[in-house]
Amino acid sequence: MESVNQTASVTEFILLGLSAHPKLEKTFFVLILLMYLMILLGNGVLILVTVSVSRLHTPMYFFLGNLSFLDICYTTSSVPLILDSFLTPRKTVPFSACAVQMFLSFAMGATECVLLGMMAFDRYVAICNPLRYPVVMSKVAYVPMAASSWVAGSAASMVQTSLAMRLPFCGNNIINHFTCEILAVLKLACADISINVISMGVTNVIFLGVPVLFIFVSYVFILTTILRIPSAEGRKKAFSTCSAHLTVVVVFYGTILFMYGKPKSKDRLGADKQDLSDKLVSLFYGVVTPMLNPIIYSLRNKDVKAAVRNLVSQKCFTQ
Repeated sequence: MESVNQTASVTEFILLGLSAHPKLEKTFFVLILLMYLMILLGNGVLILVTVSVSRLHTPMYFFLGNLSFLDICYTTSSVPLILDSFLTPRKTVPFSACAVQMFLSFAMGATECVLLGMMAFDRYVAICNPLRYPVVMSKVAYVPMAASSWVAGSAASMVQTSLAMRLPFCGNNIINHFTCEILAVLKLACADISINVISMGVTNVIFLGVPVLFIFVSYVFILTTILRIPSAEGRKKAFSTCSAHLTVVVVFYGTILFMYGKPKSKDRLGADKQDLSDKLVSLFYGVVTPMLNPIIYSLRNKDVKAAVRNLVSQKCFTQ
C-alpha cells in the first residue's frame, strides 16, 4: 500500500529530450517531421498495395502489410511526442499517458521481433521446401502466425509496463529522453528494480535472442539451399526474394543490440555523452528504421514496384 501511495504522488513526468542541445532541436524537428511523413506515405502505400492487388495476396506480402501497419503504429505512438518535445523545453506528460505510450512502443517493438522471425520462416519454406509451401503456409497457418505475433508482443509489453508503473518514484519525475522509454523510466525509481531487470532480461531473451537465433538458423538452411542451385540466374532469383528481409533484419536487430547491449559508462562526462548517444540511437531505431522498411522492400521487389505503377496509372486514368 505504501508503494502505491508513493507512485500515485507522481502525476506527471517531464521529458528533457534534447533541451541540453538547443542547436540540434530545430534541425531534428525538421528532419524527424519529414521522415515521419515519409513513414506514413511509404508504409501506407505498401499496405494499400498488399490489400488491393490480388496477386500479392500471399503469406510474404501479408506479413509485409503487417510490418508496415506496425511501423505506422509504432512511430505514431512516439513521434508526435518527440516533435512536441523539440518545441517545448520541458515537456510534461501525464502519468497515465506515459504508461500508454510506454506500452504501445514496447508492444510494437516486441511484435516486430516476432514478426521478422515469422517472415524468416516463410522464406525458409519457400526456398527450402517449395513444393510444400502452399500447404505449410496456407491462410489457415499464416494468419494465426501474424496474430500470435501481435498477441505475444502486447502481452510482454503489458507485463513490463505494469511492473514499471507500480514502482515508487518519490517525486523524481524528470525523464532524460524524448519519450517514456522504459529503461529511462526505471532509472527514476527509488526502490529495488531487480525484478524489473530480471523480467526485462527474460523478455529480451525471448523476443530478441530466440528470434535472432531462429532467423540465423533459417538463413543457414536458405543459403545452403541457394548454393546448391545449379544456375547462377536461379541462385540470384532465390536470393533476391530474401535480400530485402535480411536487410531489414540487420538494420532492426543491429540497432536494438547496439542500444541495449553496449556497456554503460561510469564517468560523469562519459555518461552525458552516452545519454546523447542513447537518444540518437533511439531516434534511429524508432524513426529511421520504419522509414527504411518500405524503401528497402519497394526498391528490391519487382512485384511491389509493378503493383505501385499499376495503381498510379489506374488512378491517373480514372481522373
